[in-house]
Amino acid sequence: MAERIEQRLEDRIPELEQLERVGLFTRKEIRAVLRKASALEYKIQRRALRKEDFINYIQYEVNLLELIKKRRARIGYSFKKDEIEYSILHRVHSLFNRATGKWKDDVQLWLSHVAFCKQWNAKHQLSKVFSTMLAIHSNKPALWIMAAKWEMETRLSSESARHLFLRALRFHPDCPKLYQEYFRMELMNAEKQRKEKKEFEQAKMDLGEFNYSEEILNGEMARIVYREASQKIKGVEFQLAVLSIAKLFDFTQDLQKEILESLQATHADDPLTWDYMARRELELGSLQPTEHCSKQKKVSEMAQREERCCAVFDEAVRAVPTEDMWKCYITFCLERYNRKTNSKELKQKRLERTLSVFSKAHESSLLSEALYKQWLQLLLDSNLSEKAVEVAEAASRHFSQSVETWQMRLQVLIQLKRDGVTQCFEEAIKHVKSKGTLPLWTLWVEWSEATNSKEDTEALYQRSIHATTPAQSVTMKEMYLDWTYRNCGYKKVKRLFTSLCENRPFSLDFFRKMIQIEKEQESCKMLHLREYYERALREFGSTNTDLWLDYIKEELSHPHGKPENCGSIHWRAMKMLQGDLVEDFVSKYTLLQTGHL
Repeated sequence: MAERIEQRLEDRIPELEQLERVGLFTRKEIRAVLRKASALEYKIQRRALRKEDFINYIQYEVNLLELIKKRRARIGYSFKKDEIEYSILHRVHSLFNRATGKWKDDVQLWLSHVAFCKQWNAKHQLSKVFSTMLAIHSNKPALWIMAAKWEMETRLSSESARHLFLRALRFHPDCPKLYQEYFRMELMNAEKQRKEKKEFEQAKMDLGEFNYSEEILNGEMARIVYREASQKIKGVEFQLAVLSIAKLFDFTQDLQKEILESLQATHADDPLTWDYMARRELELGSLQPTEHCSKQKKVSEMAQREERCCAVFDEAVRAVPTEDMWKCYITFCLERYNRKTNSKELKQKRLERTLSVFSKAHESSLLSEALYKQWLQLLLDSNLSEKAVEVAEAASRHFSQSVETWQMRLQVLIQLKRDGVTQCFEEAIKHVKSKGTLPLWTLWVEWSEATNSKEDTEALYQRSIHATTPAQSVTMKEMYLDWTYRNCGYKKVKRLFTSLCENRPFSLDFFRKMIQIEKEQESCKMLHLREYYERALREFGSTNTDLWLDYIKEELSHPHGKPENCGSIHWRAMKMLQGDLVEDFVSKYTLLQTGHL
């Protein structure tokens, strides 16, 4: 192994001598490079190879290349690249080849090699890397697309790109993304040839030796790709994606028409088809240029376009009366309403249209829960409070078991300071299953704290603890404890704590809250703190190391604490804690003893 490493280091000598000779590196720096290279070589020649060692070696060589590049720019020297950079580049490629040969499944390693080749313009090497990578990772369409794009955009080879796409489709015959990118590539190729032909004609050059096929120039290859794909991929999303690609090219009107006709014929009942057809009216617009039109005329024209869109949507909801179709219609209306405009008239018209569509969808009973929420927000923002209350009530009737819908209705009533909040809470608790009522109870007690008497709020807290599931009652106990301390004082909260401790389960925060309350008292009693810590440790002593440490700190720092108790607390902790927590506790306790915690 040593002989091989020495040989590899000797191979570096010519490039290092050149670096010193031309003044890019000093002799001291050359020696440092040799020492570092020697250490890195030994790491990658071991029997037990590690990926990190190869990555570190590659990164060192890349950094070296970057340094040479900067120093060349600084002194203005651009010669001897064959003897210096190319030698390092060859070594980096060799390291990448060894690494990817050893760890073939690491896609990120392959992509790093690809990025390196692109950075240093190693086109020939990159072609080899793509070839090897695709042979191993043929199951990843994204890699095929990357390779084909590079062939098309960097090497300007449409034939190679087409060949890669055809190979990829043999492995992935039903991949929509592959067909989309293949379709795009053929249109890009057609556009490139059209530009070339136009430039030749403008230069009045003879096109005899150049063979520009009219079929390719008109996008016939892309049409073939589309027809082949549409037989295998039936979704409307694919058709729309292909259509959006075709619209990027100005010579594809016939192709767009064919895709559109196919879309309408095969997906006439799909909401996405209708959504596209309606939004298309916005783009068609007026044939006249709008640059020199007055602002009023522009607003008028935009209003007409939106009306045409809505006419298509109206037809759509009659033809396809589904929740998804109404969602498309409402989404369009909300998008237009949220667009900025200086015209108050247009803004008001958009608002009225949006509210009207919401109402129609509600009347058809095809409005989703999420859209009810958006409708309510729009009504509140528009100061239509009476309608908001009415809509919130309708939503809670339609989705009577949904916690979010009841929350929404209650928040509207609370925000508008309406009567009947208590009755609405009672109705909500009755309809929603007990497992999901926690958000309603928390909202109820928070509202009660702000509006009702202490007695009513306390009765509500007690009721909530019994009405919620044991797991949810933990949260209510914490809130009850906090509210009692804020409103009724220390003595009352201490009695409440003792009372609540009779019914499990508890949370750690429940005990910590009581400990904090005790510490806030002027005459903080260690006896009480011990009681709270002991209660907490009975519940969480086997799973929480910090609780034990806090107890020890309390004994050490409290004026009435007993440091001699720390030993027994430590012994109990070692007995109760489970698994790796023992080791964690020991390390933290050591830090505490040395004053670092």
